Amino acid sequence: MDLITTLEGLVPELEKGLDRASSLEELENLRVDFLGRKGRIAQIMAQLPQLAPQDRPAVGQAANRVKESCNALFDARKAALEAGREAAALARFDASLPGRAPWRGSLHPTTLITEEICGIFKGLGFDVASGPEVEIDRYNFEALNMPPEHPARDMQDTLYITDTVLLRTHTSPVQVRTMLARKPPLAVVVPGKVYRRDSDLTHTPMFHQIEGLLVGQDISMAHLRGTLTAFVRAVFGGATRVRFRPSFFPFTEPSAEVDISCCICGGEGHVNGEPCRVCKTTGWVEILGCGMVDPAVFAAVGYPDEVTGFAFGLGVERVAMLKYGIGDLRMFFENDVRFLGQFN
Repeated sequence: MDLITTLEGLVPELEKGLDRASSLEELENLRVDFLGRKGRIAQIMAQLPQLAPQDRPAVGQAANRVKESCNALFDARKAALEAGREAAALARFDASLPGRAPWRGSLHPTTLITEEICGIFKGLGFDVASGPEVEIDRYNFEALNMPPEHPARDMQDTLYITDTVLLRTHTSPVQVRTMLARKPPLAVVVPGKVYRRDSDLTHTPMFHQIEGLLVGQDISMAHLRGTLTAFVRAVFGGATRVRFRPSFFPFTEPSAEVDISCCICGGEGHVNGEPCRVCKTTGWVEILGCGMVDPAVFAAVGYPDEVTGFAFGLGVERVAMLKYGIGDLRMFFENDVRFLGQFN
């Protein structure tokens, strides 16, 4: 039959083409030409309906034999080309050259600082607690001595979902939840994301905080000062100076802000004769806020009058900026691998 002869003639024709193919790309072009959906074998088989019914099985069997032969030729030629490519690569390989070290990932600097801070406080006997980022007004404000219309709410730039549901503005609601679930004494730190309606060069709508709470009998400002001084020097070094300044927070009384000697200029106010941009020549940098827990907060969670305690809160990104000398807050959120790779 003419079609069988044409089909069988494709095999020697393909052999000649394969001998000339010198690359895998040329080999693929040949495969498409012969075995593709619109290839030469497919074009011949398209004539099959024109044959007499009794002749069609013989032509189909011939087509199958030709396809098997073509595939075997392609596989053999492909293996030969790949072996040649590998041999050429090995010929260029110099075993005496030093190897390339794989790129190593790293934890994000905020994660590193969070783990370091939590580790310090765990060493001081604190537990680590967590809570929801979508919070209710009662825990985020009211139980923390900020009833409706309290002016301190304006300091928070809150992102509300409904009138009573919001994205938490600090991690202090977890302290409320912890006190409702546990009786004193207790000591917890609460790391997590917080949200505020604020965005500029030094603020972002989402950032990380760590709050701390210690409640027990006869807890005083002396315990607060000793705890935070130990923490600061564990993070920034034993030579770091610490000072407490009076401040105001609605859920602590008395309240204070904690400053440390600037870790960029060493508290001198100048670097190489130039004014320090971090501390603005003062030699001090604010690091966190703290105070003795207001009795109204204890009343909101049903704690007895005789307990006392202290609380504190700090921004993780701020600590990371000071510890690592990072000048731009936005670098924490841009995911630039050149920046992140410095922390591996």
